Amino acid sequence: MKVLAIIQARMGSTRLPGKVLRLIQGKSMLEHQIDFLKKSESINQLIVATTKLAQDDKIEELVNELGIDCYRGSTDDVLERYYKCAKKFNGEIIVRITSDNPLVEPTLVDKIIELAIDTKCDFATNMIKQTYPLGYLVEVFPFQVLEKLYNNVMDPLTREHVTFHIKRNPKLYDIQNFTLPKELARPEWRLAVDEERDFEIMSKVFASLYKPGQFIKYTSVIRLLESNEELVLKNEKYPDSLALL
Repeated sequence: MKVLAIIQARMGSTRLPGKVLRLIQGKSMLEHQIDFLKKSESINQLIVATTKLAQDDKIEELVNELGIDCYRGSTDDVLERYYKCAKKFNGEIIVRITSDNPLVEPTLVDKIIELAIDTKCDFATNMIKQTYPLGYLVEVFPFQVLEKLYNNVMDPLTREHVTFHIKRNPKLYDIQNFTLPKELARPEWRLAVDEERDFEIMSKVFASLYKPGQFIKYTSVIRLLESNEELVLKNEKYPDSLALL
């Protein structure tokens, strides 16, 4: 089965415009994310899916320079963008990654892909019963589930957030969730980049932990933040943070 990882990215963030191309340690957030995901042992192809807006030309230019394919589709209907991208590149197992999560850990991605394939479930993730901080979201599902959503679910939240219908209707789907042991769980932390303060914290995390050619381990992030409490941001939407994922 072809495992296709799709990073959704755009320049038009309302709270922090252009954030995906902002530099941390000499590289854009998106480039760091691509570098980390290239270390996955389970992903067969990595795609960046952006919009057809002119402002997103810069994203296509970057990913092409990095040797990654870029798909350009709908601005507002992200579900359509995912579906048409997955269909074009013949994905059988789809991995959804959002570009505001630069700390994505390839070993975590591989574990959730393995969970999805081994159980043959409709949806595997680490955010139904949340034990990871906001910013570590991974979602994996078969192309058939994506196609069913695209053809049958028209509510605006699903068209914008892709998997909203699954998470709000768990009885309709076979869902598998990957959880951390209690000693490693930090669901109340926020490590996504949506606002300026998030970016400032992320820059400090990378300054302390980033080494070229390596991904940043989750356990290293825990150690850093627990010894530097000023770097800890609380996830204000926890425990209902899934509403906006």
